[in-house]
Amino acid sequence: MSQHHPLQGASWMLSAGLAFAIVNSIAQYLSITFGIPSTMVALVQYAIALVVILPYLRTLGIRNSLKTNYFGAHLFRVFIAVIGIQLWLWALAYPVPIWQGIALLMTSPLFATIGSGLFLKEKVGMARWGATLAGFVGAMIILEPWADSFTWATLLPVGAAFFWAWYSLMVKKMSATDSPSTMVVYLLVLITPFNILLALPDWQIPTGVNVWLLLMGAGVMTALAQWAIVKAYSVADASFVQPFDHAKLPLNVLGGWLVFGWVPPGRLWLGAAIIIASVALITQWERKK
Repeated sequence: MSQHHPLQGASWMLSAGLAFAIVNSIAQYLSITFGIPSTMVALVQYAIALVVILPYLRTLGIRNSLKTNYFGAHLFRVFIAVIGIQLWLWALAYPVPIWQGIALLMTSPLFATIGSGLFLKEKVGMARWGATLAGFVGAMIILEPWADSFTWATLLPVGAAFFWAWYSLMVKKMSATDSPSTMVVYLLVLITPFNILLALPDWQIPTGVNVWLLLMGAGVMTALAQWAIVKAYSVADASFVQPFDHAKLPLNVLGGWLVFGWVPPGRLWLGAAIIIASVALITQWERKK
């Protein structure tokens, strides 16, 4: 049985949140300042991340990890993840303020709850349905669809949350037949070919030393974030480290303020508090089950 090291687990999860906040700020800066299409940012970012994380993949045993009877399902699973990534980076490029985008992205577990009830035929129960509904009320407070300032682009992070929830449900279902290393290896190996296909319509080779330094930084930080999450779950109980994932909200808000001077309105914290409370209740229910 693995030992539980709370301090290490929390540190790794907070490191992952910080790395993702840096990645988001870089991606948004590249799209807004240099006009690089979000599809190209995704392609280069994840290609560099793949190169950086290759030594880790070798420790998993790439050849053994690629053995599966469900290649088609893995292909579809990774495609769904890529759509989520593209919608998210499109939102950043629009630009949707990072404080709004990251808060709406946190609705993903709410979509997963709906999916587990409708598609995995799990018994959800009134408490989880109530928490899910409350979470979407929090999202509406952040979105403000009734305001004059509302634009369709603010729905892009919600779309990303939906596709990542779908992805997580597929991982949950497929974990009964394939190992975690198979899940990780197929995700990282297939993600670049999909990104190439999606980048072709707006193909634009980035130029400039500063641009490439930023892209390399984003790639390295993406790899670091993925590795830090794996480390967090390997050294501490999942139920303990999961709440530290919510630190990504203030970290991304800080990044948006430092890079673009964006200051979130008060409704962000109210809506985010409702979403976090809803997700915490759902997570607690899952842990007890």
